[in-house]
Amino acid sequence: MDSPSKDSVSARHPLAVLRFLGLVLLGSIVGGVAALVAVGFVNAVLWLNDLLLISPRGQMMAANTTLVILATLLIPTLGGLLVGQLHRGLPGGRPHTPTDAIAAVQTRRGRLPAKAGALSGLSSLVSLGAGASVGQYGPLVHLGATLGSLITRLLHLGRSEDNITIACGVAAAIAAAFNAPLAGIVFAHEVVLRHYALRAFAPVAAAAIVGYVLATQLLDQGALFHITEPGVPQPWEFALFLALGGLGALVAGAYMHAILAMGQLAKRLPLPASLHPALAGALLGLTALWVPDILGMGQETLRFATLPGAYGGGELLMVLLLKLAATALCLGLGFAGGVFSPALVIGTLFGALVGTLVAELGGGQETFIFYAVCGMVAVTAPVLGAPLTTLLIVFELTGSYALTTAALASVTLANPLAAQLFGRSLFDIQLARRGLDLSAGRSRAVLQETRLTELISHDAVTLAPATPLDAAISCLSTAGHGEAYRVDDRGRYQGCVTLASLETLRAGSEGKTLADCPETPRPVLDPHASLWDAMHQLEKVTGEAIAVVDNERRFLGVAYESSIARAFLHHSDALRREEHGAG
Repeated sequence: MDSPSKDSVSARHPLAVLRFLGLVLLGSIVGGVAALVAVGFVNAVLWLNDLLLISPRGQMMAANTTLVILATLLIPTLGGLLVGQLHRGLPGGRPHTPTDAIAAVQTRRGRLPAKAGALSGLSSLVSLGAGASVGQYGPLVHLGATLGSLITRLLHLGRSEDNITIACGVAAAIAAAFNAPLAGIVFAHEVVLRHYALRAFAPVAAAAIVGYVLATQLLDQGALFHITEPGVPQPWEFALFLALGGLGALVAGAYMHAILAMGQLAKRLPLPASLHPALAGALLGLTALWVPDILGMGQETLRFATLPGAYGGGELLMVLLLKLAATALCLGLGFAGGVFSPALVIGTLFGALVGTLVAELGGGQETFIFYAVCGMVAVTAPVLGAPLTTLLIVFELTGSYALTTAALASVTLANPLAAQLFGRSLFDIQLARRGLDLSAGRSRAVLQETRLTELISHDAVTLAPATPLDAAISCLSTAGHGEAYRVDDRGRYQGCVTLASLETLRAGSEGKTLADCPETPRPVLDPHASLWDAMHQLEKVTGEAIAVVDNERRFLGVAYESSIARAFLHHSDALRREEHGAG
C-alpha cells in the first residue's frame, strides 16, 4: 500500500485544526450554559432554605419560634412527598446521578436523556430546598453532563463528541460551584472520562474556565468557606495526618456502606417507593428538632467545624454520627441529591474531632485547621475515588500550599486503603451493583455493554441426529465448513460434531448416524451475552464458532471466532483512537 503523500497529509491539517477549534468553542458554550444553570440552582436552593425556614439565617429571621418548629417537622416530610411523586416519572423510579454520566461515558453510549436529567435536577432542588441531608454537587454534575449531551445531540455530533461535552458540563459545574476550575478539569478526566486525551483536554479546560469566570466575575458566586492563614505544623504532626488518612478511610467506608445498606433496607419496607422519601423526611425533621445541624447540605456546620472551639469533642462526635445517619437515611430512602457535600461535612467534623483530641493532649492548638482539612479529604477522596480533585479543591479554596501538603499526607493512605477494603469509589460500587464493573478498566466496560446479538450468524450447517455419517460428511464438504451442529426436530441444540471426528468414525462403521458420533466438548453462548463473555469463551474453543442457544436450548445460530475477534479489535481501536486523540 502506498503511503499518503505529503500533500494529502498537509491538506487534512486545516480541516483537523478547524474541527479541533470547533470542539473547543463547543466546550466553551457548554461551560457557559452549565455554569449559569449551576449558579441558578445554588441560589434557588439557598432561597428555598431561607423561605422554608430550613437555614439558620431563615430561622433567625422568623419571629415565631412555633413556626420554626412546625417548619422543621413538616417541610422535610412534605418535600419527601413531592420528591416521591416526581420520581414516578423517572426510569426505574430513581433520580439520575453522576453515576449515570460515568456509565454513559465509560460504555461509549453517551446520550444522557434530557427529560430524566431535568426531572432529577428538579427533584434534587426540592430535596435540598426542603432540608434533606444530601449534597448539591452531585445534581450539579449530572445537570452539567446532561446539558453537554443535549447540546451535542442538537448539533447531530457523534458519540465521541458527546462524551467530551458531558465532561465539559461536569467540569464547568464544579468550577462554578467551587470556584475551582483546576479541580473541575481534573475531576472530569479522573472520574468521568478516566483518560487524559489531548483532544478532550482543551474543550474541558475551556468549559471550566468559562464556568469559573461566569461564577466569580459576572454572578459574584462566593467561595464555599474562607480560611485565614494557618500556623505551621510540627514535623511530628505529619505522622498524625497520615494516620488520620487511614482512619478517614474507615469513616468513608462506613459512610458508603451505610448509604448502600439503607438502600437495600428500603426495598423491604412495606410502603410504596413513592412514600419512602416522606418517611425519611419525617424522621429527619424529628431528629432536627434536637440537632438542627443535620438539615440540608451542612454548609454552616462545615464553616463552624473549621473554627477551633466552635464545637466541643462530644458535640463533634454526635453531629458526625447523626449527619452520617441522616445522609444514609435520605439517600437510601429516595431523596435526590449528591454524596459529596455530606462527605465534606462528615470528613471535616471527623478531622476537627481529631484536632480537638490532639489539642486536649497538649499539642496542635495553632494547627487545628490542618486536622479539619485532612479529615475532610481523608473521607471525601475515597468516596469520590478522586484524590487529585480533592487536593486541588483544597488548594483552590484555601490558596495554602501548607494545607494542601498536609492533605496530601492524608490522601496518601486514605485512598489506597479504602480501595482495598471497600472499592475504588461509591460510584464504582453502585455501578458494579448494576452489573457494570469498572475495576478492570474502560475496555472491559465497553465489551460488557456490547451485546452478542449483532454477531450471530445463520451461516452454519445444522443436521438432524438421524443423519447418516456419509450424508453429514458430504454436506459439510459441500458447505465448506469443518463442523456441524446437531439440532433435533424441535429445533433444540444437541451438540457439535467436527468433520475430522466424522471421518474417523466412518471408517468400518456402516449405517451409523450423527447420534452415534461423540459430541465435541464446546461451550455455548446466550443470545444476550456480551462481547466480553464471548471473548472468555473463546479460550475454551478450538473450532470455527460457538453455538448460540436460548434458555430452552433452541439453536439460534453461531458466533464465529473471527467475528468475535474483529468486534473486539474494532472496539479496542475505537477506544485507542478516542483516548489518544486520533478519533
